Parts: sequence; C-alpha cells; structure tokens
Amino acid sequence: MKKLIIVLAAFIMQSAMASTPVTEIQKLEATARIWGFLKYYHPQVAKGKFNWDQKLIDLLPEVEKATTKEELSTLYIKWMDGLGEVPVCKKCGKKPKEELFEKNFSMAWMQDTAAFTPELTKKLQYIEANRHLGESHYAGFGGADNVTIKNEPEYKDFEYPNAHYRLLSLFRYWNIVEYYFPYKYQTDQKWDDVLTEMIPKFRDAGSAQPYHLAMLELVASIDDSHGFFVTDNTNKYFGYYWAPVKFSIIDGRAVVTGYYDEEKAKKDDLRIGDAITHVNGMSVNDILAEKSRYIPASNPGGRKRNAYFGIFNGSTDKVTINFERDASTATKDITRFVKKEFTAPKDAAPEKYKILDGNIGYINMGVLEVPDVHDMFEKLGKCKALVFDIRNYPNGTMYEISRYLMEEKKVFVHFTRPDPNYPGKYLWLKTYSTGPRGKSPYAYTGKIIVMVNETTQSHAEFTTMSFQAGDNVTTIGSQTAGADGNVSTIVFPGGYKTWISGLGVFYPDGTPTQRLGVKVDIEIHPTVAGIKAGRDEVLEKAIEVADQ
Repeated sequence: MKKLIIVLAAFIMQSAMASTPVTEIQKLEATARIWGFLKYYHPQVAKGKFNWDQKLIDLLPEVEKATTKEELSTLYIKWMDGLGEVPVCKKCGKKPKEELFEKNFSMAWMQDTAAFTPELTKKLQYIEANRHLGESHYAGFGGADNVTIKNEPEYKDFEYPNAHYRLLSLFRYWNIVEYYFPYKYQTDQKWDDVLTEMIPKFRDAGSAQPYHLAMLELVASIDDSHGFFVTDNTNKYFGYYWAPVKFSIIDGRAVVTGYYDEEKAKKDDLRIGDAITHVNGMSVNDILAEKSRYIPASNPGGRKRNAYFGIFNGSTDKVTINFERDASTATKDITRFVKKEFTAPKDAAPEKYKILDGNIGYINMGVLEVPDVHDMFEKLGKCKALVFDIRNYPNGTMYEISRYLMEEKKVFVHFTRPDPNYPGKYLWLKTYSTGPRGKSPYAYTGKIIVMVNETTQSHAEFTTMSFQAGDNVTTIGSQTAGADGNVSTIVFPGGYKTWISGLGVFYPDGTPTQRLGVKVDIEIHPTVAGIKAGRDEVLEKAIEVADQ
C-alpha cells in the first residue's frame, strides 16, 4: 500500500511537471494566430467551406476553459482535425519566377514552446507546407495587384458587440495586416507586440467608446497615413465643437494659417500667424503626445497634419487659449462651433498655371487636368524653369506631363505585391517607367522644380517620383506623408471601414518611400513670421533655385 502511494504521488508530480500553465493573454494570442493562419492557409478554410467567424466564436469558450499548454494544444488539434483533409501539395515547393521580398515574413510563432506542444507545431508546419494556392475566399488580387479583402461579414448593428465579437474584430484586422500589409516590418511597435497589447483593450472595453478607440488605436499602430478611421464614437471622444481656424503645428505651437469661417474667427480676434501654445491650460505638445496614439500617420509630419481635429476640438462651445502675437503673450476664451455652422470662404478658383516674374512657369498640380497639359506646355514651354506645386493631390496628369519632360522613357518606381501562393511573402513586380512612348521631339530642357510637404501623399508622392526621374530636377520642401501604393479596404464588424497601403513602393535603387516620403533635395519649412506675412517660403526658395 505504501509503495502504491509513493508511485501514485510520483505520477501526480510528473504529470504536474509535464503540464505548462498558460495565461489568458497567451491563450488569446495563440487563438488569434492559429485562426488567422488557417483562414488563409488551410485548403478547406481558404475555399470558404466554413463560417469562419462563427468557428472562432464557438471556439473561444473552449479556449477560456483550458488552463495548460497541453490542454490548449489538444483543443486546437481536435479543432483542426475537424476541418477536413489537407492533401499533399506538390506545387507548394515550387519557387516563384519573381524575386522574393521576405522582410515581412516569419512563422517563428509556430515554435513557441510556451504555448504549443511539438505535435501542434508539427501540424501547423504541415499545413504551411501544403497550403492553399492562389486567390482565396477571403483574399483576391485586382488589376493593381494589391489585396482585395473579400467575404467579411459586416455585422452592421454591432456598435458595441460582446467580448467575443470584439476579439473577432481585433483578430480579423490583425491577421489581414499580418499577411497582406506590405509595410508591417516598418511599424514602430512590433506587430506581435501590438496583438499582446490590444487584446485586453478589445476584450475589456466597457462601452462603445473605448471599443471604438481601441479600433482607432489599432489602425494607428500600423503607422500608415492611409489608415483613416472614424466613427460617431471616435468623433465624440475628440469633440464635435471646432475652432473656426486652420493651423499648422510649428515648434510646439498651433499657428493659425487660415479659416474655416473668417467672420467667426474675427469675432474672437483670431489672426493669421497667431501661435497658440496652450489649450485649456495644456500645451499643444502635450495634447499631441496624449492623442497621438489615436492619430493614424506614417511619420511625425503626417501626424501633425492629421491632428487638425485633435488640438482645439472639444465637447463645449468655449475653450481657453494661450497665444503669442507680435512678441507678446495673452490668454483668452474663444468660441467653438459645430462644423456645419461654418460658412466656407468663397475663394476665387486658383489658376492652373501661370508665368511668374523672371520667366518662371508655375503649375498647380491640384487643379491641372489632363486636357490642360498640352496648352500648358505651349504657354510655359519657353520658361527658364518650371515649378510644379505638388503640395496637393494631382488629377492623374503625371504620365501626360512626363511626355514633355523627358527625351525617352525612364524607370522611376519598383513595386512589391503580395504573393498569392504564400500569404505573408511578397514578390518584386517589374519596374514602371515614365516619359514619352518613343523619342520625344519636344522634351523640356529648362530647370524642373518640384515643391512638396506633408500634404503630398499617395498619388502625389507617386507623381513626384515620376518627375524626379527627369533631368535637372530639384525637389524642395519638407517630408511628405510617406503613404504610397494602391489602398486596400478593411471592414471591422459594425461596417466600420479603414484602409491600408496595399503595395510596396520603392525607388529604382531600392529606397522605400513608405514612412520616409519622397527624396527631398532642399529642405525648407514655413516659419511663423512667413505665415503672418502671407509669404510662401517654399515657393520663394523655388524661385531662388530657378534664378541660380
């Protein structure tokens, strides 16, 4: 009897030692990864044979019951065994014709011995090696080769769903970025760590607003200026009342640059060039730091640009500001308004192009259209320099303009696209060229100057890259938005849409543009004094370069 008790005790101790406890976060991380991996890799799941959202909702209560790695792995294995056969894939080992781009790719998580047993790891690796090939039920690829996310239920009445559906929201977005965001490797915070941090924020959100802010913070964590996200609940957080002024953040001050409603601004004596340092006693820098996690942007300049709703907005119609004007400081209360109360200024239509003093051509790329290009070169073609203002969003004129700027075609961009046969990996696309179709009989021979700033984004950056392929080109201004490549749409449960840059965009020498922006030859920023005086200091520099 005594011997039996000793043997039994030894068995219990050995069993306890063989069991590895797992935390709630570990369990949910593992579930997010496996659910997303199977969605895109398992041949039966990728074909759309299951209601994959419901499979997750059904699995989560069982995951919550598991207390050890062994229990959890057994649960996953049983679940995966019920998904159908994974036949041997003879084509899966075939190398693609295109060169691989693998900075985004890692399956190291499968070998996490703290959460997975060897049997589970082996099963996951087998599915990877015998994965679904080509477009899937959930991921297609359009004419631009960026991913098209498909067949994701919107659940339009889900303003504040239960905890399991909130986790579904996180897991859906996180895995789309994991496998189909070309710049995942560039995020400030490792994407693995984002999952760890966001799980409790989604799971424990106590009401609709913190849940919506969690979605917004998740979107902001990809560091992509294409990642716009707004709902009524995020608007409530920032506030529906606006100051009647536009501004730029310069040296920690919100400097008034224009008006949403000039008459309303004048009533509080708000002037161009006023440099606001504090709002309701809080410095502009501190406000920006506090709210930056809710402001999607690729770089600091883009975040300051996108803070237009984050500095002055609030839930009341009054706000106190501290500001600098003419070397003096003051404090006063100003009135805020619901935006629909603003009367938009009736500005004259901007000129598409004109000749400046000194025989310098100026082109506003934000209003120039393709039919205007020929006449524009007829009138400006003999100018000693052409200044292209791309501090705006062009109208698809770059290819037509490039016919006049270069004698022959030149490569200006290199793309990466998702590998449809291996989610998470990317392929180098062929390079793209700009310029005339044949030898140009009328290539412009003067100086070409391109002006850019933080508003130069996406197609504007693409246009800039095209012009930079020409001869005698100088780019002047400041860091651009750093968000290039055709966008892909993602829908959160509730029908809330957001976007990601869907292609990798690089210069021909391999220099990335995402987050960095386009190459700038001469850096210059507006100053408070220049704004107050109504000067365009970037244009002044462009004219100086043209005259050299």
